[in-house]
Amino acid sequence: MPKPGPRLRLVDVAERAGVSLATASRSLTGRDGVSEEVASRVRQVAAELGYVANPYARTLAGGASSSVGLVVHQVDDPYFSEIAGGVIQVAGEQGLMVQICHSGRDPHYELRQIRHLIAQRVGVIIIAGSGYNDPRIEAETKAELTAFQSLGGRVAVIGRHALGVDAVLPDNEAGGRALGAHLLDLGHRRIAVAAGTGGLTTVTDRMAGVLGALRDRGLDPAEMPVVHTDFTRDGGCRATERILRDHPDTTAIIALNDAMAMGVLSVLRGQKIPVPKRMSVVGFDDVSVAADLAPSLTTVRLPMTDLGRMALELALKPKSARARRRPTGHRLVVRDSTGPAPR
Repeated sequence: MPKPGPRLRLVDVAERAGVSLATASRSLTGRDGVSEEVASRVRQVAAELGYVANPYARTLAGGASSSVGLVVHQVDDPYFSEIAGGVIQVAGEQGLMVQICHSGRDPHYELRQIRHLIAQRVGVIIIAGSGYNDPRIEAETKAELTAFQSLGGRVAVIGRHALGVDAVLPDNEAGGRALGAHLLDLGHRRIAVAAGTGGLTTVTDRMAGVLGALRDRGLDPAEMPVVHTDFTRDGGCRATERILRDHPDTTAIIALNDAMAMGVLSVLRGQKIPVPKRMSVVGFDDVSVAADLAPSLTTVRLPMTDLGRMALELALKPKSARARRRPTGHRLVVRDSTGPAPR
C-alpha cells in the first residue's frame, strides 16, 4: 500500500481506484468528463490514502493566494450584482482578483463550481445566495469546504447555510414581517405570495416573516395562497398568472424578491390591472432599479453591497474556533406600488 503523506502521488490514487491518471485528476479537481459515481470513488480512495491534491497544497499550504472565488445563484440578478460589487470593492482594496461562478440554484452544480475554484487555486471562497432547508443537500459541500479550510483556505457565506462557516445573515424574516404588516395596515386581507424555489432557506425565512405578520393580527396564514416558482422575473410572471387565474379576488401580491416583483408588475400591466388602485405589489431587496419601475416598487431594503463587503472582510479575518455570524438590518421602503385595499 502507498504511504500517505507528501510522497504519495496522484498515480497511486489512480491505480488504487482503477482509473487513468487523467480521470483521477479530473475527479479531484471537479472538471467535466467524469461521472459522479467514478469521481466519488476516486475522492474516497484519495481520502483513505491521505492524498492531498496539488491545487490545495501548492497554494494553500504554502502561502496566500491572490484570488477570491465568488459563487452566486443568478449572475444576471441585480441582487447578486450588487453583492458582487461589494466583494470586488474589498478585493481591490486588498490587491485581490475575483472569479465569479454561477450556480443557478442547483446544489450539485454549485458543488462543481466550488471544486473548480479550488482547482483554480483560489485562497478565499464566498458563497452568496440561499442555503437549503435540508442540511443533507449541503453535506458534501461542507466536507469539501472543511478540507479546503484545513489547508489554509478561507470561506464565508451570505445567507443561512448548514456549512459550519462564517456567515453574513440578511434580515429576511424581519423584512418579511415588515412587508406583511405594511399591507395589513393598508387594509389588505386577500393577499397572495409569489414565492421562490421551494427548499431555499431565504424563501423559508421570508415566508416565516409574512406568516408571522398575519398571526400578529389574528389571521389564519393557511388561507393565504402561496405559489412557488423560480426565484426570477419569469417565475414572478408565472406565479402572477396562476394567482389571477385561481384567486381572482386577490388585492395584494407579495413577491419574495424584486426580480419576481418585476415579473408581477409586467403581467399586471399586460392585463391592464391598475397598480395600486386594483392590486398592490411589494418586493424584497431594493435592487437599484426598484425605484425606477413604473410604478416604483415598495420593497424591503437590504444593504446588498455591504453584504458583499462584510462577507469578504469576514473571510479575511484570522480564523476563529467557532463560526462567526454577522446579522444585517433592513428597512421598509414605501413607494408607489402599494395603496389602500380596494373596497
